[in-house]
Amino acid sequence: MNVIEKLEVLADAAKYDVACTSSGVQRSGKKGQLGAAHQAGCCHSFTPDGRCVTLLKVLMTNACVYDCAYCVNRASNAAVPRTAFTPRELADLTIGFYRRNYIEGLFLSSGVAGCPDRTTELMVQALRILREEYGFRGYIHTKTIPGTSLELIDELGRLSDRLSVNLELPSKQSLGLLAPNKSRHSILTPMRHIFESVAEDKESRALAQRRTTVYREKRMARKTRAFAPAGQSTQMIIGATPESDYQILNLSAALYTQLSLKRVFFSAYLPVVADPLLPATDAVQLNREHRLYQADWLLRYYGFNVSEIIDEKNPFLAPDVDPKANWALNHLDFFPVEVNTAPLEALLRVPGIGVRGARLILRARRQSTLGEAELRRLGIAYKRARYFITMNGAYGGSGIDFSRDALHARLSAPIEGGRHGRRADRAVQGQMSLFEAVDAPPVLPEASPANRAALDVAFEAQRRALAQPAAIGAPARAGESERPPILGADTSPAECGGASQEGAPHGDAVCEPLLSVA
Repeated sequence: MNVIEKLEVLADAAKYDVACTSSGVQRSGKKGQLGAAHQAGCCHSFTPDGRCVTLLKVLMTNACVYDCAYCVNRASNAAVPRTAFTPRELADLTIGFYRRNYIEGLFLSSGVAGCPDRTTELMVQALRILREEYGFRGYIHTKTIPGTSLELIDELGRLSDRLSVNLELPSKQSLGLLAPNKSRHSILTPMRHIFESVAEDKESRALAQRRTTVYREKRMARKTRAFAPAGQSTQMIIGATPESDYQILNLSAALYTQLSLKRVFFSAYLPVVADPLLPATDAVQLNREHRLYQADWLLRYYGFNVSEIIDEKNPFLAPDVDPKANWALNHLDFFPVEVNTAPLEALLRVPGIGVRGARLILRARRQSTLGEAELRRLGIAYKRARYFITMNGAYGGSGIDFSRDALHARLSAPIEGGRHGRRADRAVQGQMSLFEAVDAPPVLPEASPANRAALDVAFEAQRRALAQPAAIGAPARAGESERPPILGADTSPAECGGASQEGAPHGDAVCEPLLSVA
């Protein structure tokens, strides 16, 4: 396969990894080097179902010795063509796409070719070429393979902006059943190490800044690359196993409080391979995934606790109303809230008022008394908020029955017209392919015949240069060490020096969470 053919296979295989998040880095461009993680960011473009596509999201290889039941790249799936990038191929491809303004960063994951350490070494080589040889300063998000040695994780952290370790499934029992090659220990060990390394790096850099007033020494301290400055995240598959939303949200809360994760991603289970252990359903739980993201937002930004959103008696989120509206319906004694006097914490509990809207209200009411017109100008979703607020004593939902059933009926009714309605008409179910045809209006006017011919010649030359990188096993370039072969599917993790991984018991009736709440 040439590089473009490999890209088609490995980019398509990577579409089930979620990386829809901002870069979290304030690093601007620099003369003589490439990329900037601040100006354009890394998540300004989304698919219709909310997934970010600004990164080059690709696998190092889709060959894998693991046999996870839900994964399209599982070892027993003979229908998938296997291929791999060399470190040089991946680095050249990333730089080529960046120079063409196709991407703003790299999201790199991989199957386990041979063993975790062997695969991670190849990823480190590729990132080192990008950072040190090409001077690439753009955003890089790297998936860490469970079972990787801590020394290699340290190298990855110095070369990446964000690291993530997939939690895969919400409980130890589900992990042992569907991913027998992975274990709770192999997943949580690198997550704890990343958490400790990020904290130590921040502390040491702050200490170096405080110890000296000499500008040159402070500048040298800033020039050393930070360890994963955008922190770490993780991903869970939702719907492949019977865990409830209550268990999932408690696990997320524990990850935020105990390991300081920046984000927990939820991925609705997609039936891509047939297996008797997987649910026999064609219904993708995108609505459940959406509700979990809404609840996760309440935990992170709105000051809610898990016990306020959901409980053991009702372990699943309401499908017809969002979690914040559901809390409001269950606590009508808290409302209505007077927008001209209520504190920030109370405003954040009102459906239709977000974090930005609440802060705008606090600022605007210092100048004048707020009414309906002022709230609409501030961008408040007044159609939802009016049932729960008063404006200088006047109830926004005048003439409406202030009862749970009546308000529930109004809040659960589909939105008619407006931006949300137009977006819903264009909604695409499932994952977006990077290579499918997309109808879009032309961005630039049509070029003249002479300009078009010149562009065709230039693009053809670029395509040929991009499609002829060094092949696997080719002599190393000057200054590069000899690269090991990539597709080592015949090598077991034990032979590669990786730690043995215990499978969790399958027969327990109660699912033990991977991480308990402190």
